[in-house]
Amino acid sequence: MAVDAATMPTVKAASHPNGLYVLAFTELWERFSFYGLQALLFLYLTKHFRLTDARAFEIIGSYVALVFMLPVIGGLISDRWLGARQAIVFGGVLLAIGHFGMMFEGAAHLAEITDGQTGIARDGFALQALFLSLALVATGVGFLKSNISTLVGELYARDDPRKDAGFTIFYMGINVGVFLGPLVCGYLGETYGWRYGFGAAGVGMLVGLVVFLCGRDLVRACPSAARRVKARAWQGQVLSYLVGLVLVAVAYGLLQAYQFLGYGMLAVGALVVAGVAVYSLRHCSREQQRKHLAAFVLMLLATVFWSLFAQAGSSLTAMTDRMVDRSVFGFEIKTSQFQSLNAVFILLFGPLIGGTWRALALLGRDPSTVTKFALGLAQGGLAFLVLVVALATTRPGGMINVAWLVATYFLLTTGELCISPIGLSAMTKLAAPAIAGLMMGAWFMATAGAGYIGSLIARLTIVAMPAGGQADLASSSHAYASTFLMLFLVAIAVAGGALLPALTRTLKGAAPVSVQTGGHRDA
Repeated sequence: MAVDAATMPTVKAASHPNGLYVLAFTELWERFSFYGLQALLFLYLTKHFRLTDARAFEIIGSYVALVFMLPVIGGLISDRWLGARQAIVFGGVLLAIGHFGMMFEGAAHLAEITDGQTGIARDGFALQALFLSLALVATGVGFLKSNISTLVGELYARDDPRKDAGFTIFYMGINVGVFLGPLVCGYLGETYGWRYGFGAAGVGMLVGLVVFLCGRDLVRACPSAARRVKARAWQGQVLSYLVGLVLVAVAYGLLQAYQFLGYGMLAVGALVVAGVAVYSLRHCSREQQRKHLAAFVLMLLATVFWSLFAQAGSSLTAMTDRMVDRSVFGFEIKTSQFQSLNAVFILLFGPLIGGTWRALALLGRDPSTVTKFALGLAQGGLAFLVLVVALATTRPGGMINVAWLVATYFLLTTGELCISPIGLSAMTKLAAPAIAGLMMGAWFMATAGAGYIGSLIARLTIVAMPAGGQADLASSSHAYASTFLMLFLVAIAVAGGALLPALTRTLKGAAPVSVQTGGHRDA
């Protein structure tokens, strides 16, 4: 998932703190490395380790869930003990080690693959090194991502007119990294060898870390910023590092305990909902209680969308590799490189969609938050309907034209632009100040849950493999078409259900209750 700069104003010529450019370049290289790894992960698991699609989807689902869960913990640790700048350095070190650890491919040997058939397999130590590397990356993201955006905000006073433009520069840097990562790492990994792709991701993270270390003295909080980054006692910093290492160990275990992770997320989600409900009943007005309820409805809608979006790194990657004609004007595009399309479309169409919301707001016709979410869900559903049509119109045994896949990524991205920036802003406006952090954590937990659910959906596209061979394209086509049609129908049904209460109130002549939001997000 790339990051939106859609709803921010155009950057004006103004002097910005030098620390902004340090943070922007740091985050550019961090996103380069992260999305470079993600673009290769499914292919690496299935082609190098010869894991089944089902096992690969489980690992990817667990990894994505951890990536969105751990920033909540990383943010709490940095706020209490470590401080934002130290947390970014610690997270960057963990990320670099994890990316370079992915270069360890392990020794190959003959082994029984399935039904008595032998083939090339990798030793078990290499697979454990993979899990440890992914755990390091997920924990590193937890410490880095939860703090770097906060530091951007602290460079400016609350009422500084340059603040939005500063965030625009920051998020543009992020999307450049999201664009370049799959292109460069994907090409190197698929062309010259996996270690070269993961090595490039590691180098990218190392560059980002060096940039931050060289320029972190320039990252100074504005005296009137909302939060101060105070010096922490060395005991608290040591404790933070120890807790970070414990989190690596926990993530390492959870990556191999797929079902346990799912139950754990359900339990945590239930505790969060119960905590907000108890607080709302005891301390909030009826109006604030309604806002909290609306926030949870938005989280549910977002979970449905991100479950669809999660297919980009799993079932869509598998289909692209096996069933899409990737030749364009005689040049073959690597499977992993298609994940750069999301950032391309955000950079091209984000300002247009953001400008549309602003223009409608000036006319007093800005759609409600729920309406925007419904539009996003509908576009996400249409993205998969495009693939259903592509599969139905492609001759049996033939390869899908690449234009269909580009259209799918376009619709997923425009759907994202209707949900992600709007949702993040809505959480800040709907939550009571005393539990704003908890509600934001719940928003990211919903995204984590969507990653897990997305892996369950991806498993529906798997077809039985004949002994010693590959599944035929006809069987695979049917599995993809039926699963993608289901996703379309679910998305449209949920979008329609979201709009039904507002439509009913309109028909009865009552003014619909809505939350108007703008904003931006960081994923």
